Amino acid sequence: MKVRLVLACVLNACVLGAVANSFFMICEQPSVLFWLVPAFLLSIALAGVSVSRANNLRGWVCLHGTVLLCAFCLSVTASAVWQIVLAVRMVPHDGVTYLWNLLLCFGVHCVTFWVGILSVYLTSAQLGVKRRVIGALCGMIPIANVVALFSILKTTAAECVFEHQKVLVNRGRKQQAVCATKYPLLLVHGVFFRDTRFFNYWGRIPKELKTNGATVFYGNHSSAASVADSAAELRDRILEVLAQTGAEKVNIIAHSKGGLDCRYAIAKLGIGERVASLTTINTPHRGCLFADHLLTKIGADIQERVANAYNAVLKKLGDAEPDFLAAVGDLTEARCTQLNAEMPTPEGVYCQSVGSVLTKATHGTFPLSFSYHLVKHFSGDNDGLVSETSFAWGEKYVLLTPPADRGISHGDMIDLTRENIDGFDVREFYVALVHDLKDRGL
Repeated sequence: MKVRLVLACVLNACVLGAVANSFFMICEQPSVLFWLVPAFLLSIALAGVSVSRANNLRGWVCLHGTVLLCAFCLSVTASAVWQIVLAVRMVPHDGVTYLWNLLLCFGVHCVTFWVGILSVYLTSAQLGVKRRVIGALCGMIPIANVVALFSILKTTAAECVFEHQKVLVNRGRKQQAVCATKYPLLLVHGVFFRDTRFFNYWGRIPKELKTNGATVFYGNHSSAASVADSAAELRDRILEVLAQTGAEKVNIIAHSKGGLDCRYAIAKLGIGERVASLTTINTPHRGCLFADHLLTKIGADIQERVANAYNAVLKKLGDAEPDFLAAVGDLTEARCTQLNAEMPTPEGVYCQSVGSVLTKATHGTFPLSFSYHLVKHFSGDNDGLVSETSFAWGEKYVLLTPPADRGISHGDMIDLTRENIDGFDVREFYVALVHDLKDRGL
């Protein structure tokens, strides 16, 4: 794809350059407009069509914008040299004609740039807010705007190539249905989030699993409740999924507090016989220091105000009876020690856990960038919220080591920011995890 991408950029740059610098040709032979205009419009509309057959409109538009911006950079560089040569020759004796020529060149490049930049701004998953803001602020600053544009192009080009490779991988293994487990998957979210149609808690992971044959359901439980109350909701949800699918059991993948909720449902609410496996992702099995700090260092009146504010928001988002303090209270070290005594590893259920660590606070989204230092001070290596010593549980434990100097945060493990991390493909990690469940006959 990289070769096709380069060729598409060069080809579109040639078309763009020819149209932008065609003023004198048009003056001598106006009929050339009948092929210059269609050529320009086709270039603007179909710049990336020959590079990759993206599996969604968003991916194609992002690729389209990347090709246009690359073509813009190449063409505007060559055109600048040509316009300087023309200026030396023409301005002394026919400046007006030269200005009309310059206006056409500027207009063509301006249209190309704005179509390209809007395409990537509206569709790229990797640019993020930071690069978008920097690009906008630097737009009118010489040199800085060039640096910002190259940074944007580097990011979007890498995104297009990466997504293209994923499409090819999935097409190559489509017949294998590597994630078609015997029992359906139930994805269980953590605290202070909900399963909604508008923002998937698990990012791009569910789509990747479904593409590879998985049957996926969500916990649909409250975002802020005690472990016991959340467990009761999950028990009912499991029975609902089983009734809907006709399956005998479910495979559960639970993130953060969701892991404790599921353990409670299995150990104390009699749902263990309907669960084939439980995989906990960055779950604080031995508590979360951030919760301890929140409840011991902050006064009761402030806690109450914070809880009321959170509960009011959570109620508007769909929780019937949100309880911020109950949810946080069940994440303290003391409470988790008590829960562990009440929730032994269940027999007949394959249990495993996964954890990760962050190496720099700046690589964690807020509030993880703040809490990372707090947890680091008291408990050492952590994912921005939970210490590494709290993750291990079950018969198998996997600690994901940091790629380079970045690390993998609590949010990265659920693709919260939809970021493609060098050295860690979160979507492929879950495909491998579920494929392992399939190989185990679960």
